[in-house]
Parts: sequence; C-alpha cells; structure tokens
Amino acid sequence: MVLTKAELIALLQKEVRILQHLITKIDPAMLDYRPTPKQRSTMELLRYLTNMGPTLVKYAKGKPLDAAAMAQAIETANARDFDETVAALAAHADVYVELLGDMSDEDFRVETAGFDGLPVTRGQFFVNHVVGQCAAYRTQLFLYLKACGRDELNTMNLWVGVDAPMPS
Repeated sequence: MVLTKAELIALLQKEVRILQHLITKIDPAMLDYRPTPKQRSTMELLRYLTNMGPTLVKYAKGKPLDAAAMAQAIETANARDFDETVAALAAHADVYVELLGDMSDEDFRVETAGFDGLPVTRGQFFVNHVVGQCAAYRTQLFLYLKACGRDELNTMNLWVGVDAPMPS
C-alpha cells in the first residue's frame, strides 16, 4: 500500500493549511489579478478551489460527474465573497475527513476510471489528481502572489505554509 486513508487525509489537510497560509498573503487589490486575459483571476481561482478537491474525491469514490450539480456548485461558489470563500476552503479539512471516512485502506486498491478513461486505482487517482491538483493550484496562487509583488514569499511559504527565512 502506497498510501493509507489516514495518510491521505493528513496530506489533504496539509494542503488546506498551506492554502490558508497563502491566502493570508492576499491583499484585496490582488483579487482581480490575472496573468493573462483568459486565465482565472485570484478570486476566481479561490472560488474554483472550493469545489475542485471534494468533487474529485467524490468522483474517485464512484460518484459520476453530474453537470447540473456541478453548475449549481459553481454558481454557489461564484456568489461567495472573499471571506465566505476563505471559510469554505478552510472547511475542506473536515470535508475530506467526512468524504473519506467510510473508506478502508483496501478501498484505495479498487479500480476506477481516470479522466482519460483508463483504469487506475483509487489510490493512484487520489495522489495524481486530488493531491496533485491541490499542490498545482496552490503553486498557481503562490505565483500570482509573487507576480503581485509579494517578493518576501519563498519555498517555506509554498511547501510548508510558514513565514520563515530560507535556510542557508
């Protein structure tokens, strides 16, 4: 077994904690920042993240993607202000426990379909898509912050979620 349920939950909760740390670095003037016209703004990225992780967990567990439910979730996310969005993201620490609570470690070995239609184990899907995308999107937020002038941010902010000088 590469990953246990407890380890996955701990990883996802760490992602939530690091994201919450990075969010504290957002100045309100940065919320409309977008690197190019077709990319998400900072606020749009945060709103997207309120649905991404939990939706992927549900999919990996076998719940089909429901276009109407997704549209409703997007509409709800888009109606949130910054503080509501931050609270929704912070709640993911408990949401992941709830979503994964009924799974056994053996359930991680069960096959599911990847987005390309090929079979993968749930464990592979959780690592490649849920944890991987959480890390990728928090990196995107980190880069947005750097582009908006937060030059003091460093690897410790991105990977550990703390303000600390870089080790010598």
